[in-house]
Amino acid sequence: MSFENLGLTPELLRAVKAQGYSVATPIQEKSIPLILQGLDVMGGAQTGTGKTAAFALPLLQLLKRSNGRGCKPRALIITPTRELAAQIGESISLYGKETNLKSTVIFGGVNITPQYRQLEHGIDILIATPGRLLDHAGQGTVDLSKVEILVLDEADRMLDMGFIHDIKRVLKLLPVKRQNLLFSATYSNEIRTLSEKLLNNPHLVEVARRNTTAEGVEQVVHPVGKKKKRELLSKLIQDGDWKRVLVFTRTKHGANRLAKQLLTDGISATAIHGNKSQAARTKALADFKSGSVRILVATDIAARGLDIDRLPHVVNFDLPNVPEDYVHRIGRTGRAGLGGNAISLVNRDENALLRSIEKLLKKKIRVEEIPGFIQDSQDVIKEMEDAAKKRKEEYIQQRRNKPRR
Repeated sequence: MSFENLGLTPELLRAVKAQGYSVATPIQEKSIPLILQGLDVMGGAQTGTGKTAAFALPLLQLLKRSNGRGCKPRALIITPTRELAAQIGESISLYGKETNLKSTVIFGGVNITPQYRQLEHGIDILIATPGRLLDHAGQGTVDLSKVEILVLDEADRMLDMGFIHDIKRVLKLLPVKRQNLLFSATYSNEIRTLSEKLLNNPHLVEVARRNTTAEGVEQVVHPVGKKKKRELLSKLIQDGDWKRVLVFTRTKHGANRLAKQLLTDGISATAIHGNKSQAARTKALADFKSGSVRILVATDIAARGLDIDRLPHVVNFDLPNVPEDYVHRIGRTGRAGLGGNAISLVNRDENALLRSIEKLLKKKIRVEEIPGFIQDSQDVIKEMEDAAKKRKEEYIQQRRNKPRR
């Protein structure tokens, strides 16, 4: 459906067109008219389906229509990560260019003083992460008593990251009468419980089956020995001439190590994870988006909410421990109706994790063996010998460190 049929104002339609969009995605088509009516909405859709525009466009129109301005924000958007907050802030600015509505983004990891000044000047829309929002509320630098619209984006991830108590504290600072919008890539019993407490007679908008992956994403598993993963990844990148690849590792240390190894292979790469400063994370993402870096190696928390246009490849260097995280990971590609490829490098130790993912998806993922990289019996024997050697060394070290009586 065309955006022109959704009831949006000419100024917003011009902004949408300027971003190169003409046809609304299913989540936008179903959500925007309901939100414009002032109804509470619970939106469920996989990542990359246009959820940000689904709430940003009608939110801007509603605030412009009410035409009230003061120093206190009238709309509050809460997100789990700094990167997602920054990207939503950018979208709000782009879509609201002709509305004269003011917005700002606040999150941790950066100097709080400039945020004070922005809040003092008065804003209509506040985009925030829970922790920094409560910091400002506690210091009296933000007043949430005039919020008309509340948006909880990536609600499932906020619960996964332990923000539920922060969310409850924020809710106590808001007026009872308000419009509530909750968006989540996956549903769980916890999400249902939160929605029952938060939403008032909500309209459920679900455009994809629960915990499913985008249909346009081609998924494949490459069996590989643990010690040959990096070599296989480099081969895939170089043989396929991949220009932009988002690679997931399980740990921060693993992300750093892999990025350095890829650089050694002559492949430009950088890592992004929670231990990096916000400035370093912002630079890494900017370099990746601009194409000056081909490979972005990330952990799950750092990558959640990353909005990267036309990302063709996502690689699971390590399979996630939580099956739902697989859905979030590969949702970085195949966005907004475009195709994409999700490649998983799986060793024997990860077979149980793979089975859990397939059980969640209710389907088998295609397996493609690559000659020279399949884990054979010699690989297994070598890994067992290395593990036995490591245990022996640890035992000897423990004996040495054991205090004498």
